[in-house]
Amino acid sequence: MKLQDLVLKNRIVSKIRKNITWKLFLVTAFVFTLFITSTLIFQSVFFGKFYISQKKRHLENKIQKFALEYNKSKYENSIIDLMKNFEEDNNSKIVIMGQNGKIKFITNSYDKGYDAIRVKIINDIIMEWSSSSNILSTMEQNNKPITIITDTRINGTKNILSAVPDNKKNEIIFAITSLQPVNEASAVIKEFYVYFYIGAMVIIIVLSLIYTNMVSKPLVKINSTAKKMAGLDFSEKCSINSNDEIGNLACTLNFLSDNLDSALTSLKKVNKKLEVDIERERRLERTRKDFVNAVSHELKTPINLIEGYAEGIKDNVFESENKDYYIDIIIDESKKMGDLVADMLNLSHLESGIFKITREEFFIDRLIQPILKKFLVIIKNKNIILETKILQDIKVYADWNMIEQVITNFLTNAIRYTTENGHIIVLTTKIDKKIIVSVENSGINIPEDQIDKVWNNFYRIDKSRNRKLGGTGLGLAIVKNILTLHGYKYGIKNTNIGVKFYFEMDTIY
Repeated sequence: MKLQDLVLKNRIVSKIRKNITWKLFLVTAFVFTLFITSTLIFQSVFFGKFYISQKKRHLENKIQKFALEYNKSKYENSIIDLMKNFEEDNNSKIVIMGQNGKIKFITNSYDKGYDAIRVKIINDIIMEWSSSSNILSTMEQNNKPITIITDTRINGTKNILSAVPDNKKNEIIFAITSLQPVNEASAVIKEFYVYFYIGAMVIIIVLSLIYTNMVSKPLVKINSTAKKMAGLDFSEKCSINSNDEIGNLACTLNFLSDNLDSALTSLKKVNKKLEVDIERERRLERTRKDFVNAVSHELKTPINLIEGYAEGIKDNVFESENKDYYIDIIIDESKKMGDLVADMLNLSHLESGIFKITREEFFIDRLIQPILKKFLVIIKNKNIILETKILQDIKVYADWNMIEQVITNFLTNAIRYTTENGHIIVLTTKIDKKIIVSVENSGINIPEDQIDKVWNNFYRIDKSRNRKLGGTGLGLAIVKNILTLHGYKYGIKNTNIGVKFYFEMDTIY
């Protein structure tokens, strides 16, 4: 055998061993084939013997019944008719032997040659039994029939001979019939079985395939679903609608799939929530670190200034005419530290999640005008041109104090970053049911990649944190939290002259 053929054979054998469909098919086909083959062999071996045994018993029963009818007949003609009827019905020849051992009754037949041979066989057996054995006397004494198969053949076929004693008339009735029907039946059955065997093999293969498909198909489906479940894919279900063990297994597998899917879904949700919580904690930790670093940086300068000037005053380092100036610096830095602490407390309160805003109805112009008046002196001192366009009698529903702080922070931020002879534009614009409050100042645009960062704590575009501009660095972060609590949209845009801050509010009619 070539190596390629051997490898191919091994692959086929391995596939059959691993495939339940092929296993079931081969086992089923083998069992049915074994059963049919065994049946055919059994019938071929034992059918002839069984048929002969039945034939002998049948002939015995018939001749015994004939003996009963014969004993009832009193006339010779009726006896002859009875014998003829028996011979026609049983395809046999009947002879009645009298007391002297000679034939008493015998019928004539159309086929006298064939009939004569059968009569001769009977005579030969009578002579054999009379001369060489005590079979006849024993049979008469026991009153039991004897049935034998003769050795003498007619046209190559043996015969069955049955002898029944009639003790009432002291006679013996002999009947002989050919075994040719038995041989013919055996031959016909053997030929029939050849075709039957071929047909049975075809039916066995078809039925094996059907049976194998019925059993293996749901098992293959269950196995496919189980494999997907092993890969955490619970989308496929076993659609097997049967009330047997396989159907129950499919239902159990579907139930298990649903439970696992539900459990994993819940676990994923918990894990996702846990990841969000962990990420929030990380952000909070980073925020705390940044906050501490920023606060430390913001407080470091005023503390150093206060400490240095206070020590200089104590040691009389400064001249008397400059002492008041340095005391004013100490007071100013102390005020800045106080403002920073106040803003940090305010921001912490807003970010705590427990702060509640107190809404009320008011006209937005009556809130903005006093704020503008408060800053007019500072604006004038920096030679800033203030342009305003405030719509009148626009009612809103918000927290007065919080919105006042938002506009104040926008305005102080604009003043801080507007150079002398610059512009500040304060506008209110109504669009549909919204009113937009904006504060625009002239100056340098904010880089696009830093626009969203201006709302962060202590964020300054000036990386050196130049204190000349003033402020705590928390104003816009406070604004963001206030507007978020109100649910208002807000933003920042670069304009042709500088930067615009804005927010939207819902109006009330």
